[in-house]
Amino acid sequence: MKTIMIDTFGGPEVLRSAEVPVPEPGTGQVRVRVLAAGVNGIDGKIRSGVFPGSALPAALGIEIAGVVDALGAGVDDVLVGDTVVGWADPPAGGYAEAALTSTYAPVPAGLDPVDAVTVPVAGETARRVLRELAVQTGETLLVHGASGSVGELATQLAVARGVHVVGTASADHQDRVAALGATPTTYGAGLVDRVRAVAPDGIDAVLDTTGRGVLPDSIELRGGTERIVTIADPAAFALGIAFSSTAERSVPELAELLGQRARGELTTTIGGVFPLDDVRRAAELNDAGRGGGKLVLVP
Repeated sequence: MKTIMIDTFGGPEVLRSAEVPVPEPGTGQVRVRVLAAGVNGIDGKIRSGVFPGSALPAALGIEIAGVVDALGAGVDDVLVGDTVVGWADPPAGGYAEAALTSTYAPVPAGLDPVDAVTVPVAGETARRVLRELAVQTGETLLVHGASGSVGELATQLAVARGVHVVGTASADHQDRVAALGATPTTYGAGLVDRVRAVAPDGIDAVLDTTGRGVLPDSIELRGGTERIVTIADPAAFALGIAFSSTAERSVPELAELLGQRARGELTTTIGGVFPLDDVRRAAELNDAGRGGGKLVLVP
């Protein structure tokens, strides 16, 4: 089968297609014929060698949706032919024609696998950081990158709790952020003044999904480093800000989010769908933060 590998660390140019044996599921695993694979920031970190524990060679991709075509021992919650979405088990990656997973949920009827694959990583991250920030009804949350895949879901989940969200995004995405129920504003110089103008009572918590150097402004808006979380900016460690990176994968929570997405209670934006052979282009856009939403690979 075809998979995407790296033999050296670097930029998108190190991604290559390889033919490897079809993996066999072990205990508790299912094998999935991949219909869609999500492109995530962690993929670029593994590819570039900055993610702790990165080793070579490596198969990339942690997020998959597809049809179950083989069951490992002990699996009794799905059948061959069911469509599921979840996290690909290492060492085989999800950028492939087939993958193994032991953490998955059924794709609800009527939800396309390409749409379903936008949920696991972004949904888990959004719920995790909102828990870490302990955002409550009536508070004001600043989300940097509200039009991105994580920011989009975090914004909607917070708004549903009765939180006032101020969301930063590029000028082209202001209407999208407003449609999520947030108050939009743009990046760049003058951010502190713009945020204060739309949130005169102050900011109670900050989520940075961008890694674009917004942490000093966030500290100024918060009046300190408490209740600021980033998932993207390593400058956090020197500034005394929380960096959230440890996933808390929950099948019940994934199933709940998928149900909300299928019912239209949550939206996710697909920035582009690329054939597996065009993985370098997808990686370039994702690295640059110019995806315009979730980028998805299809074998």
